[in-house]
Amino acid sequence: MYETIKYEIRKSVAWITLNRPEKLNAFTEQVNREVQQSIKKANKDPEVRCLVITGEGRAFCSGQDLDGVLEDMNHGEVLRKHYNPMVLELYKCEKPVIAAVNGVAAGAGMSLALACDFRLLSEKASFIEAFIHVGLVPDAGNLYYLPKLIGYAKALELAVLGDKISAHDAENLGLATKVIPLERWTEEVALFAERLASMPTVAIGLIKKNLKSSWNLTLEESLEKDAQAQRIAGLTSDHIEGVKSFMEKRKPVFLGK
Repeated sequence: MYETIKYEIRKSVAWITLNRPEKLNAFTEQVNREVQQSIKKANKDPEVRCLVITGEGRAFCSGQDLDGVLEDMNHGEVLRKHYNPMVLELYKCEKPVIAAVNGVAAGAGMSLALACDFRLLSEKASFIEAFIHVGLVPDAGNLYYLPKLIGYAKALELAVLGDKISAHDAENLGLATKVIPLERWTEEVALFAERLASMPTVAIGLIKKNLKSSWNLTLEESLEKDAQAQRIAGLTSDHIEGVKSFMEKRKPVFLGK
């Protein structure tokens, strides 16, 4: 079904792997489209309760494939047609999304990782705001997410200077959920994803939705969002199971419903 990515479901986790290792998994129009389609597919699939986006080979994603950049290219239209729909599909996803950053994440590859809910980094991974090095502006949601994660001043520094950020520096900045040693990479990413997949999926989706809306709401509006979300969560079987397991002093078994 896909030519530039791999898509598989294991233990309720959808694994989306960018699969152009010879090009460091650089973006093309087709990659953008297939990533968008796979996120939409996973979000709609009741079997899927968590998504992992990663890269084949030694890179996560090196950004736009420069072989496809032409002198007369309308960069704005490329974003509107190819990148923005991908980023918006990720934004709309109600399930937890992990960026498993196995190597370099540069340019729009960094943007992709920033748009995910969690960022697990291999100790050999790195981030690079590469746009400035070719006279461009960080795009694909980069400047939307970055200051929210690390603050305006640091976001400006990274975007303007374009220095390489090591995995441990990313962790110190708050860009990484966790840095994982190479010898435990595959095992720990899977364990983290499976942990999320075993949690109350509806509640996670509501948490994501309310966090995203909180930036533009008054306290009163946010409190009302809390009440609306809690009403929905309170009607789920996972809430009933959570209360029941607490009373029975056992570990809950959530079904994501």
